[in-house]
Amino acid sequence: MSKFKLYSFVLICFTAAHAQNKTDISLFNKNNLSTPLREVISTSGDMFNVLAHHGPAIENEFLGFRLYFDYKAAIDVYSKANKRLELSETKWYPTVEQQTNGWGADYYKVGETIGLGSIRLWDGNQVVNLNPVSERTTRVVKEANVAFIEMLSKDIPYKESKVDVLVRITVYSGIREAKVEAFALSDMEVQFVTGINYFENQQTIWNDRYLLTWGKHPEDVASASVSLGAAVIFDPEDYLDNIDDGKQKLLISKQTKTIEHVITSSNSRESRLSSFPAFKDYVERILPN
Repeated sequence: MSKFKLYSFVLICFTAAHAQNKTDISLFNKNNLSTPLREVISTSGDMFNVLAHHGPAIENEFLGFRLYFDYKAAIDVYSKANKRLELSETKWYPTVEQQTNGWGADYYKVGETIGLGSIRLWDGNQVVNLNPVSERTTRVVKEANVAFIEMLSKDIPYKESKVDVLVRITVYSGIREAKVEAFALSDMEVQFVTGINYFENQQTIWNDRYLLTWGKHPEDVASASVSLGAAVIFDPEDYLDNIDDGKQKLLISKQTKTIEHVITSSNSRESRLSSFPAFKDYVERILPN
């Protein structure tokens, strides 16, 4: 992991030294959008229909990310046409008029899949959601040049025992990539699962250092169908195996207590990374040496 951790360190140092703070956080009860929250705790582990945009969200000028507050605990993407902060205005769901006038939208479709770089567990035979739980807690934090989400899922049944798993997603000012980290807060090591979903007619690359998709997702809440690029960049030394079930490409980690990878995205409404070749070239340029 040394090269990959060094890459993360360089991101932080570059951001702190050269970028103004262009990050933000978003966590609200959907019935009270005037009062921002910083932390939410649930013994059911499911506040999907209580929270605005179904869970905590963060953004920088390039992208937004949310983490579903339910059994999926999946990562979803808010795509932008212009570099700016938008979630305080749109709360993830811009109007048709806003989208027509250059605001971003939710073009990414997660469904029941891993989404983009989400974290789950592997019990030796199958994928285990971070569920059920005795308690699920989330918090959002905005600091100088950095914003992050943390979600702690407690007492997940795993291999005849129970584990607590903390997931953190971090965005930085001036950096398109977000860092995803997972920690098993228990005495036992676990196998983590991450990956990326895909759809028919998308272009895909299953590389030994990154997973990449480009194309349209099924129409959902956005007013238009827009081509998206999405990628998970990882250290191959962290993983033992992979699975492709026809809907998602999954990576299965070695036994460990912590893991991290990078996720990023672009879309065809952007001025630069608006095509499959451009997005692919970008991902390959930012790979750790």
